[in-house]
Amino acid sequence: MAIGTLLYEGKAKKIFSTENPDHVVQYFKDDATAFNAQKRGTIVEKGVINNKVSERLFRLLEQRGICTHFVERLSEREMLTKKVRIVPVEVVVRNVVAGSLAKRLGLKEGNRIDPAIVEFYFKNDALGDPLVNDDHLRLMNVATPGVLRELREMGHAVNKVLKPFFTERKMQLVDFKLEFGVFHNKLILADEISPDTCRVWDMATGESMDKDRFRKDMGKIEEAYQEVLARVCG
Repeated sequence: MAIGTLLYEGKAKKIFSTENPDHVVQYFKDDATAFNAQKRGTIVEKGVINNKVSERLFRLLEQRGICTHFVERLSEREMLTKKVRIVPVEVVVRNVVAGSLAKRLGLKEGNRIDPAIVEFYFKNDALGDPLVNDDHLRLMNVATPGVLRELREMGHAVNKVLKPFFTERKMQLVDFKLEFGVFHNKLILADEISPDTCRVWDMATGESMDKDRFRKDMGKIEEAYQEVLARVCG
């Protein structure tokens, strides 16, 4: 397949055009950022791992009736996807108290959340991707009540598939971030699902297996990503 011009470069991926106006190529980078890109670094082979893990999870979700932008994995770092118009709302699904939720509300990290909760964040780097509610998004004309309802429902639907999948592989799916896009007037799952976008703990040891190891300078970052790859795709 002939890869065209660079359309967009983000913190973790590059997006290229193709000869098909409905398709683009996602190139997964090894660049790592945290705290709204205030911390930067490199995680060796991160792009390869995230591409393969995302492929496995997108295929699983498609099998369960959840539409995604995934078409096929082209190479170690390249994924062919549908070209979507990204909805500027990050959807965070939380099964366990951790990270910013614990800090904001003074809750004990590690406590289970049942049923899971869904949070919305306005996707805007200049503002630091702030936590928002439905009324804020409606005020900014970012999304209609119907779209927000669909985003929340799809977040729960993805969680219903992924949570037991990770549990079967001895990993606790603590929380994860999703992004959605519009393709031919239909809302579908986009971006990636990987150790970059999920908080995952080993069920035996409780140790972090995700980007928190980079955020908190915990060491053994590459080893953790490789272990997630082995369990998800093994």
